[in-house]
Amino acid sequence: MNKPSRSFPRPLSEFTGATLSDSLKAQGFASNEIIARWADIAGPEIAAHSEPMKITWPRAIGEDSPEPATLVLRVEGPAALEIQHLSAVILERVNRFFGWQAIGRIALRQAPLRRREPPAPPPPLDPEIAARIAASLPVEDENLRQALGRLGAAIKRK
Repeated sequence: MNKPSRSFPRPLSEFTGATLSDSLKAQGFASNEIIARWADIAGPEIAAHSEPMKITWPRAIGEDSPEPATLVLRVEGPAALEIQHLSAVILERVNRFFGWQAIGRIALRQAPLRRREPPAPPPPLDPEIAARIAASLPVEDENLRQALGRLGAAIKRK
């Protein structure tokens, strides 16, 4: 007897898991966890300027234990120097995530990040609030009073 198919929607990860795993294995990743959880692993300030590209595993020679791998990070140009100085911290955090000394060094590649989204433009100022704030200010210069009213409206908007 055939098993009836599920009648509820399935997560997208069920369909893409097999396809992505082959692609990730080609880049040295055992799973997508390090990519998906990069902000949790490296911290938000490091993850904002970097993303993992691949892990290069050295070939085991003989019966000796394998050497640690190299994590290749894509880093935005201006932040590369800071990320380089923080490489010891990144190594510690990544190895803590893996639970063993998996990564021995970090290599940086300067390139724009692919997952960056442009920031949303701020909402427009409410002219009514700006006029009300400007009217309450004891400033004689009209241009200065209007400018301070717009500044007050911008502060209240946030």
